[in-house]
Amino acid sequence: MAAIAGLPMYDLPGVSVWQTAWWYGLARHFRAAGLADVPRSLTRASCAADIWGHPRLLFAQTCGYPLTHGFAGKLRVVATPCYNAPGCAGSDYASAIVVRSDSPARTIAEVIGGRCAINEPGSQSGCNALRAAVAPHCGTGPAFREQVATGTHLASIRAVAQGRADVCAVDAVTHALLARHRAEALAGTRVLTYTERVPGLPYVTRAEVGDDIVARLREGLSAALKDPDLAEVREALLISGAEEREASDYGRILDMERHALARCPALAVEPCPAP
Repeated sequence: MAAIAGLPMYDLPGVSVWQTAWWYGLARHFRAAGLADVPRSLTRASCAADIWGHPRLLFAQTCGYPLTHGFAGKLRVVATPCYNAPGCAGSDYASAIVVRSDSPARTIAEVIGGRCAINEPGSQSGCNALRAAVAPHCGTGPAFREQVATGTHLASIRAVAQGRADVCAVDAVTHALLARHRAEALAGTRVLTYTERVPGLPYVTRAEVGDDIVARLREGLSAALKDPDLAEVREALLISGAEEREASDYGRILDMERHALARCPALAVEPCPAP
């Protein structure tokens, strides 16, 4: 069985062509670093979990929530990319709290009691970060009177713009990529604020992959980040670097979840299940 690679997290309309170009560059540098079984193309699955759980996964990007929940102990962090986007600092990122352009809300407390849109319950940026952001303000009752399930960040933004929801939380990198490549998708909305930062979406491989292969993946990634021929691709994807991190760094996501549920157990955004 051949190895696979996937970059599903920021494979957005208008961005996927750049993701493909980034993979071609990464693959070239992985081969130069001595890796033999490097996929020629990305695997694009309807369910990202099919990529993360594949028995021949070589390289992928995942969300920190699955990494700490359903895929805990099943994936090994290679490195976490840094993005030149509002809400990001180093390899940490936040979520943009998005409301309609004409919303009277000026603080996160003012969206309590409204309707929220959630991309999916297993999302750090769309679910867990929002829950943590509203927890200090929701008192003993539900944070929101209604929860709209959308399936994607793009659909959550659309729900807010169309008035079907009052607020949503969107990965800060996703928001910045849309602003750059598909600005019309943000029409009728604005960023109210940004949430607390946590480690960003990591590049991963299978947990059982040995140190030698991980070292070669890191070597190839480092070379791709310095390759002048990939400068335009990195700029298009807002990638400014990467930091070596470990799965233990993502314990901050678990802390965020615990603190939010302790402060506001009646949150309408229910604890997110494993994927």
